[in-house]
Amino acid sequence: MGTLVKRSDKVAFYGVKNGENVTYKRMRGFTDMSISKNPKEYTRKYIDEQFEQSDVVGFSPSISFTFDSFLDDDVQNDILNISENELLGQEAVREIIIVDLKRQKDEGFYAVKRTFSVIVESEGNSDEAYQMSGTFKVKGEKEFGTATSGDDWESLTFTKDADKI
Repeated sequence: MGTLVKRSDKVAFYGVKNGENVTYKRMRGFTDMSISKNPKEYTRKYIDEQFEQSDVVGFSPSISFTFDSFLDDDVQNDILNISENELLGQEAVREIIIVDLKRQKDEGFYAVKRTFSVIVESEGNSDEAYQMSGTFKVKGEKEFGTATSGDDWESLTFTKDADKI
């Protein structure tokens, strides 16, 4: 039997904008980050057959999220800013990189970068901690590459290097 992949083996990094620069910072304090592939199907039944046929014709991935708010966290502050200022369109678009720490590649690890619209749906929610929740909805194609870090995976550098993993 193979090695079990744990949730902690796949770590997410969020592109925090600072003027024209973007720094990819580890997403801390998140209690939920569930990925839904949301496949788009084409289903039909031909008159000479007794069954339906389905083909997957596309995907519209999304990531539902919830986090406990921490003071002085750049990722959470960026999401809070999007919510409080009700940012629209490109102003609410960010990149997320998922790094697979079980799959080493050269001097780093396999990583996938993708652009998402940040959609904050609720805040408050708990007596123990102030929480925010919402959905990151896909806004662009996947970019496959390698992630490296010089600060014990608090931030990373992404290098695009392939069309597929």
